[in-house]
Amino acid sequence: MNQRTKPSPPATERARSAGAVTARTGAGDRFSSWLDHHREMWRESWVRFFASPMSSGMTALVIAIALALPAALQLGLANFQKAVAGWDGQPQISVFLHKRAKDSAVTAYADDLRGDPLVAEVTYISPEQALAEFQQASGLGDALAGMDSNPLPAVLLVRPSGSDSAGLETLAERLRESALTDSVVLDMAWVQRLSQLTELGRRMSLGLAFLLALGVLLVVVNSIRLHIENRRQEILVVKLVGATDAFVRRPFLYTGLVYGLVGGLIAWLLVSVGVWLLTGPVSGLANLYGSGFQLDGPGITYLIGLAGGAALLGLTGAWLAVARHISAIQPR
Repeated sequence: MNQRTKPSPPATERARSAGAVTARTGAGDRFSSWLDHHREMWRESWVRFFASPMSSGMTALVIAIALALPAALQLGLANFQKAVAGWDGQPQISVFLHKRAKDSAVTAYADDLRGDPLVAEVTYISPEQALAEFQQASGLGDALAGMDSNPLPAVLLVRPSGSDSAGLETLAERLRESALTDSVVLDMAWVQRLSQLTELGRRMSLGLAFLLALGVLLVVVNSIRLHIENRRQEILVVKLVGATDAFVRRPFLYTGLVYGLVGGLIAWLLVSVGVWLLTGPVSGLANLYGSGFQLDGPGITYLIGLAGGAALLGLTGAWLAVARHISAIQPR
């Protein structure tokens, strides 16, 4: 009698009966796991930072001092430009008028200049006022009093609205074209000196910032290298069970980010304290010169920029350290 053979079950059913289960991880699960690991490393970086407050604080303080120096120089340069902008000694053009110019024509000409957008202020000095000022300044009052006529012309003192050299030259050329103008004197020497001093300060600030940023990178690289060496055995173990280099370097990247962020916050605090200490003396000095100048301190925007830049430097330094040392640690 022929025995009827049963059909063999599918391969999947045989696998289930044997106890093997095939599972696939979706993209959403992988992203959730990746995000959870980032959160965990972020929390762990802060825990490790405060677990050794002395060494971590010293590293952050070194970063803060290196960042506070160029930040203070840049802030001082900005305050210097603000003080110069409100100074009474702004660029001035002396317009000497013809002796035969009528008062009505001079008044109309001055009014036209006051309506010019390139002109901030126009001051009229009559020949009599010019002679009186010259007598007082020169000390030749008795000698000039015996003169039959006043040799000095009327003068218009024109204060431009801008201070750039090209704009001043353009305005001076326009003033020379007037029929009432005898001569125009534009003193550009101090304007050029001020421009060169400002440019010198700006370049010094950038150069110092570059050098100290390089120093911050070296500090972070050295600190992260020590962290890697202290956790070498841990790195070997996680690599033995299949951890990738990206997984291994993630906590060190967050550690560098935390170092930079804390250093940036401390740098902002140092600059703020320095401005607070200087506000009183600077205000007193400004009052002696009849000015209401006040120092501008580092505000919220300055805080965000400084802390963000410091965090980026810390992250960059950590990346340089782990890129060199993590790949060299391999299980044998």
